[in-house]
Amino acid sequence: MPTKQSQQNAEAAMTSASRSNRSGTLYVVAVPIGHPDDVTVRAIQILGKVNLIASEDPNMTQQLLMHHGIHATVTSYGPRNLREKAAVLLQRLQQGIDIALVSDCGSPLVADPGHFLVAAAPAHGIPVVPVPGPSVIIAALTVAGFPCDSFYFLGHLPNASSRIAQYLIDSLRRNGPTVAFCTGTAVAHILKTLDGISPRWPVAVAYDLTKPNERIIRGTACEVRARLSSGQEQNVTLVLAGKDGTRLDGQGVHRAQSFSSRRIKTR
Repeated sequence: MPTKQSQQNAEAAMTSASRSNRSGTLYVVAVPIGHPDDVTVRAIQILGKVNLIASEDPNMTQQLLMHHGIHATVTSYGPRNLREKAAVLLQRLQQGIDIALVSDCGSPLVADPGHFLVAAAPAHGIPVVPVPGPSVIIAALTVAGFPCDSFYFLGHLPNASSRIAQYLIDSLRRNGPTVAFCTGTAVAHILKTLDGISPRWPVAVAYDLTKPNERIIRGTACEVRARLSSGQEQNVTLVLAGKDGTRLDGQGVHRAQSFSSRRIKTR
C-alpha cells in the first residue's frame, strides 16, 4: 500500500507533467490608483494564485500585496530592457507558469509598459486574460462634470512649450473631453498656456485621486490656474472640456483657431 509521501510525490509528478503539456496564462490585472482597497475581488484571487507577478514597480506592488495579506513572487517589468524582459516572461509562460502583469497603479498598458509581452503571447498560443478594475482616466472623467459620450486620451503631456500649445489647440477643437497626465510642476505651465489661448475654457485638475490628499479643482482655465497647488504632487490628471461641454458663446473656439493660425504662420 502506497505511503502518504509516495502519493504526494506522484501527485507532484503528475502536476509537473500536466504543466509541461500546457502553456501558462497571462493575466493583465488592474490594481488601485491610490487607495489600496479599490481593487476587485477577482484581482485579489488572481494575484494570490499566480506563480509570478510582473510589475512595473515591484515595491509598490509588494505594499499592495502586504495590505491584502498576499504572499507572492514579484519580478520587475519595465521601464528599461522591455523586450528582453518580455522574452524571459514569455519563456516562463511557455513552461506552464501563470503570470499576472500589473502596473504601478491602475490598468496596465495605459500609458505604461506591457504591450511587447501582451502582443507576443497569443502568437505563442498563450491565453491573455483581462482582469479589469480601477482607471484614473475614468475616475477623473466622472468628477469633471463634462459631457462624455466620447473622450480623447493624450497620455503624458510633454514639457516643451511649443508642443504643449499645439496639443491644447487640437484638444479644444474636439467634441468630448480630453484627458492627460502631467506632473504638479508641469500643470502650472500647461494652464498658463491654455489661459493665453482661451482663458474661459472649462477645465478640471485632479490631484492624487483616491489618496488622503485628493483634491479636485474645477472652473475656467483662468480660475483653475489661480487656485493651483504648490506643484509638489506628482499624480495629476488634467481634463479639458470638449466643444460640446463649453459654456462659451463660441469666442473660445474662435480664439483657439486664431491662435493656431498665428503659430503656423510663424513657424
